[in-house]
This record gives sequence, structure tokens and C-alpha cells, in this order.
Amino acid sequence: NILQSHDWVIPHLDGVPYIEKAPLPYWLIAISYAVFGVHDWAARIPFALGAILLCWVVARYGRWAFGERSGFLAGLVLATCVGLFLFTRILIPDVLLTLCVCGAFWALQRALNEDGEERNPGRWAALLAVSLAVGVLLKGLLPLVLVLGGALTYLAVTRQLFLRETWRRLHVGTGLLIFLLIAAPWHVLAMLRMPPHFAFTMHSRPGEYHGFFWFYFMNEHVLRFLGLRYPHDYNTVPRAAFWLLTLVWLFPWSVYAPAAIRMSYRPSDRAGRTCLMALCWSGFLMLFFSFSTTQEYYSMPIYPALALLLGSALDGPAGERWFTRGSRILGAFYAMGLATILAVLYMVHGVPANGDISSALEQHPSAYTLSLGHMGDLTLRSFAYLRTPLLLAAIACAVGVIGAFALRRHFRILTIAAAMLIFFHAARLALVTFDPYLSSRLLAEKLRQEPKGNIIIDGAYYPFSALLYYSGQNALLLNGRFNNLEYGSYAPGAPHVFIDDAEFHRLWSSPMRYYFATDGTQLDALKKSAGGEEFYQVASSGGKFLFTNHVTEAGRGSEKETSGR
Repeated sequence: NILQSHDWVIPHLDGVPYIEKAPLPYWLIAISYAVFGVHDWAARIPFALGAILLCWVVARYGRWAFGERSGFLAGLVLATCVGLFLFTRILIPDVLLTLCVCGAFWALQRALNEDGEERNPGRWAALLAVSLAVGVLLKGLLPLVLVLGGALTYLAVTRQLFLRETWRRLHVGTGLLIFLLIAAPWHVLAMLRMPPHFAFTMHSRPGEYHGFFWFYFMNEHVLRFLGLRYPHDYNTVPRAAFWLLTLVWLFPWSVYAPAAIRMSYRPSDRAGRTCLMALCWSGFLMLFFSFSTTQEYYSMPIYPALALLLGSALDGPAGERWFTRGSRILGAFYAMGLATILAVLYMVHGVPANGDISSALEQHPSAYTLSLGHMGDLTLRSFAYLRTPLLLAAIACAVGVIGAFALRRHFRILTIAAAMLIFFHAARLALVTFDPYLSSRLLAEKLRQEPKGNIIIDGAYYPFSALLYYSGQNALLLNGRFNNLEYGSYAPGAPHVFIDDAEFHRLWSSPMRYYFATDGTQLDALKKSAGGEEFYQVASSGGKFLFTNHVTEAGRGSEKETSGR
């Protein structure tokens, strides 16, 4: 949309202004498209590079704080933990946000120059300002709150908060100027483009339009934090689960957390100050989100902090006893995983895997407002479609068992990391199997072979966004004026893309060709109200269907679709 409209200020979806998110992730993707062409793999390049750079920065940070080997282990922990793999499979900016947060805390610690060895604290203070500004363009005001909250907590604990020397080292005036030069221009331009310029109402209702400032700052930041944002198209992970799931996202290395807990957090040397910084950094973030709405991946910015602690603990002799205990626990987890996978493979032995995996899943739409909501769709029969990934996962567990009980400490660590790499490959193959269910790419490929026509989507934009992406078209949305496109649809000059049943029937019965994408749930009712209007099935994939109102050459000789399936 950016490349087509040449509008780098206000992003659009389906022609509708989309202003709920900061623009930098979309700018990076658009630049990648401009260089490599519009491909899904090109869209992933900025985030893949961001993940690699994040692991490198953590390794460098750990080497500076704890030593060469600890830095390597910190980078290894982050690169092979479940969370970083899982939450970089989708194009969300949180891995880049995490990079900015990590860079900001490292720059803060270097600028404070507490060991007297830093020769140029001003350079690190500038990097702190740049990290905060880039973070704001990635994720709004959140990185500003997280970094400042964690930093002020650290300064208060170390009794540096009210020292003049602290603020002199941080070059606050210069940093503020750098921050504004990077972060302010887009916000100012967006406010000027979408008046009214300022609105502070705390009421968020359907059909109301108050310009960019209100929606982006008030609705998306203040009201979202309070759980009052409209539209309320998101859910929240229970607070206890949000905290406990961090152990899952840091698996397998989280089993060594007791060793990290026993480390010294006294700010008497560089290692102790780094441990304390990581504790303040992660503690503030977790407390902040405990009072707000949360998604599973909102804890990602603390992964580097915990990786630093775990990397040092894995290398330190003080935690040898806890390292041994953690390895035994991990070996037990891997052994249970291996037994479970083998049992599942036995139970689905001989179970046919006809068609795609969607036929074996159970849908739970109410859970899809969580990022991992589709996990609940799995059934025992669905694992018949995942035999190859399960076999690889079994190999990963077997390697993990060997690694967990290996005699040599560092061989044990490297073997556990290798087990995770095998497991990640198994998970990637499983995601390929899920592609027809989670994406509409196959429908788009079929659509490109058909005569040209306009697209109508049954409901909201997002369930069929892949159809529009891979076909390179926009669409009309039937009864879909809700969720993230609703607010922008009320902006002056927004295109007419939302239609009701009456307009749909008028268009469907016209001589023009239309294609209708639906999951089929409302199709029978729509046909009943349409009377004699015809629906010819063009394609189906993953429980989604594509119909046309005029028979195509490819469809001649086939019967008119009458059942909705």
C-alpha cells in the first residue's frame, strides 16, 4: 500500500487509513519491497536481520559485562529459546523493539561510566537517545515507558538518581534533541494530515472520529492500557499465566533459573551492576504489564535481560550444583516429551491424512484474539498430518536427553542448543502444514488464473488479508466495518469499501464479475436472502472458499454451487 500510494506518512489497509500502529515496521518492509520486489520472503528480511542483530548485541553486552564465554552463552540462550523463535514467525515489530530496549539499557550502563573506564560516555548517551527514538517509531510510547521505568528504578536502587554527575554523564539536553529529531517529525506530520490536531476525550465509541492524535495517543495508549480501547478486538493473558509463561518462552534454559537467582546482584563491580540492571529492567516491565492488558509476546523485551543472567550463570562455577539439578530436570522434560511424541505417533498410525489439515481441526474463534489462540484447534487426528515434524521433534528430544546427562558441562550446553535447532526445524515444517488453514495464499494463486474481477470478503479484513496480499488487489468488505479498520473508515476522504447485504446482492447480480471469499458460515443465509442469485465455486482451501457470480471457462461443465460447501 505504501509503494502504491507513495504515502509514507499515513499507512493504509485496503485504502483505509490505518493509524493504530507506529510506522517504522511498515517503512522497513516497504524499503525491502523496493529493493527485492513484493514477496513474502522480502517482508521477513528486516525482522530476520533484527533477530540476528539482537542475539549479537546480547553476546557483546554479555562479553563486556561478564567475559567472553559468558557473552557467547548469553547470545546462545537467546538464539535458541522457544520465545524468540515462536514470536518471530509473524510480522510483529517486537523483536526490533527488543533490540532497541536492549541497546538502550546497554548504552545507559556504558554512559554511566561507573567503573571509570569508559572514555566516551557522550557517544553512549547518544546511542541511548537513538534507541529510544527508534523504539517509539516501532511501538509507540511503550519503549519510552519501559526503558525510563527500568532505568529510574536502577538509578534509585544504586543511589544515583539525585546525583548531578549522573545526569551530566547522560547528556540529557543533547539526548532530548536527538530523540525529537528522530521521533517527532512523523507524529507532527500525521497530526497535521488527520485533524483535529488535539482531542483528549476518554470516551471511545463506534462511529466517532477525533483525528490522529486522539486515536494514536489516547485510544491506543491510554485507553488500551486501561482496557477501555475501542474497538476491543484483543484479549488478555491472565496475569499469573503471563508471568509463568516466561519460563516457557525461555525454555530450555529457564530450568537453570535457580543458578541465576543465586548470582550476586550487588553493584560493586561491572558484573554485579549488569545483573542488577537486568533485574530492574525485567522486573519493571513485568509489573507494568501486570496492570494492563497483555499478550503472550509482550514479555519479549526482557528476554535479553534474562539471557544475560542465564549466560553468566551457565558459565559461573557458583551455580554448579544448580546447573546439575537443572540438567536433570531438563532431561526429564525431554524424556517425557519423547515418550509423548512416540505415543501420539502410535495412536495416529494408520489414520488417513486426506486433504489439508483444516478438516481435522476444531475452531475456537473466541480464542483467536490471543496470539497463540489457534493452538487450541489441535485434535488427536490433526497429528496425522504432522508425522514428519513429530519424528523430527522426537529426534530433538532424544538429542536433548543425551545432552542433559552429558558429562562435560559445555558439551552439554551445545548439545541442548543443537536439540533446539532440530526442534525449530520441526516446528517450521509444522507451520508449512498449517499454511492452508492460517493463510489464503492457495486461494490467491487460483484467483490469479481466473478472469479479472473485484473481490468481496465476507466479514472483516484480516481473515482474508493473505488473499488480497498474494493477489495484489483490494476488496469490498461485507458487513466488515469493525476491528482495526473501523476508525479509519470514518476519516474524511476514506474510500467506500464496506457494504451491507442489500449492496452485496445488487453487485452480485450485476453483469460485472465478482469473487466472494468466505469461510462458509454465513453462506447459506446469504444465499437464502439472495433468491435466484448464483454462486459458482472457484476454489477451496483450509476451510475457506472462493466463489464467483459468473461461471468461468474453468468452471464450465461443473454444477452450480448450492450447498455452501
